[in-house]
Amino acid sequence: MTIEIGIDPSAYLRDKYAIVGVGETTYTRGSGKTTRAMAVQAVRNAILDAGLKPSQVDGMLAYQNGDACFSTPVAGDLGIHLNFYMDIFGGGSSVEALIGVAMGAIEAGMCKTVVIYRSMNGYSGVRIGWTGVRAARPVEGDALHNRVYGWTSAGQRYAMSFMRHMYDYGTTSEQVAAVKVAHSKHASNNPKALYRKRVTVEDVVNSRMVCAPLHLLDCCLETDNATAVVVTSVDRARDCRHVPALIAGVVGRACQPRTDMHLQYGPVSTSVGHYARERLWKAAGVGPEDIDVTGSYDAFTFTTMMQLEDYGFCKKGEGGDYVSNGTIELGGRRPNNTSGGALCEGYTHGVSMVIENVRQLRHDVDDSCPVGPDGHKQHTFDYREGGCRQVKDAQLSTNLGWAGPDKGSALVMRRGTR
Repeated sequence: MTIEIGIDPSAYLRDKYAIVGVGETTYTRGSGKTTRAMAVQAVRNAILDAGLKPSQVDGMLAYQNGDACFSTPVAGDLGIHLNFYMDIFGGGSSVEALIGVAMGAIEAGMCKTVVIYRSMNGYSGVRIGWTGVRAARPVEGDALHNRVYGWTSAGQRYAMSFMRHMYDYGTTSEQVAAVKVAHSKHASNNPKALYRKRVTVEDVVNSRMVCAPLHLLDCCLETDNATAVVVTSVDRARDCRHVPALIAGVVGRACQPRTDMHLQYGPVSTSVGHYARERLWKAAGVGPEDIDVTGSYDAFTFTTMMQLEDYGFCKKGEGGDYVSNGTIELGGRRPNNTSGGALCEGYTHGVSMVIENVRQLRHDVDDSCPVGPDGHKQHTFDYREGGCRQVKDAQLSTNLGWAGPDKGSALVMRRGTR
């Protein structure tokens, strides 16, 4: 392959690969299953959703954190013979990056079709922050920069960036509480969501303080679940079951100049999106103004606000207004996390948000609308409680993965054709 001088190499892969299958288990607390059993179920569901057989999958990517399981036993349980696999240590910025890795592995000829999964008993097993099973671990490595100061949980590590944003730009707790409000509205229309109750701004700011300025309802759920997506070439996607979600552009694991202690490098109130967005939009050939639906990682209400702002969906300092003026709600200009996200549907380290946007681009989300004679949902676009959650004529989506203010990944997808 020869790339002409002046041509962006990342654009060469634009729309050349697609997500063709998605699958998940129930979002629950107390699965009663091993992460291996859940992974097998989610991977199988994704392969069946794509209209493929296990023998047609020859690549696997997974990320390890807590009590997760490795690729090889999952593949063996499903009768998959792997030509390529990789298990990496990762969290909230992993899925978008691994989609890029899958594209590269196929492009290099190492495999033809890759399944990516994440399985975690995040409530009944190893909880985030290491407060549950197997909680004890030594203070070494990166922990020297956080645990010795009492920064054990994600909320404790990120709270200072959120607080500084409030200081720098006048952002209020009430503004970011609107993220939870919007996502709870979306979850109320999602039969799969664990938390389907609609809440108000007052509910959020009156919930108990966990780590200032984070209230309890500013924080995501803890759940047990497994999730999976299938990536393959556009040529092979034509033989799959659904309209493919074409991968327009990927940014994988971008970093701020310092990640060992990002607070040493300012501005503290800016996330990695500030550094990643130019590459993302250049690779995808579109801009934030072209996007119809977003999936911005909502470990906390603030993470959604900061990412949407730093990736250019609004000007710096205007994130509070952007998330509170109706833009991110169903029926608004650019709905975010239409499944309810990590705040309301379930915590999956970001995979479920990609799954949701794939379904949005198929125009076939799992809402309460009836199925027509053609086998597809007959959407009403009535977003009242218990109603529809399909974004009308969704053509372009963006997913923003968060591993902290200092590092993250991003993905742009486009609705394909059969």
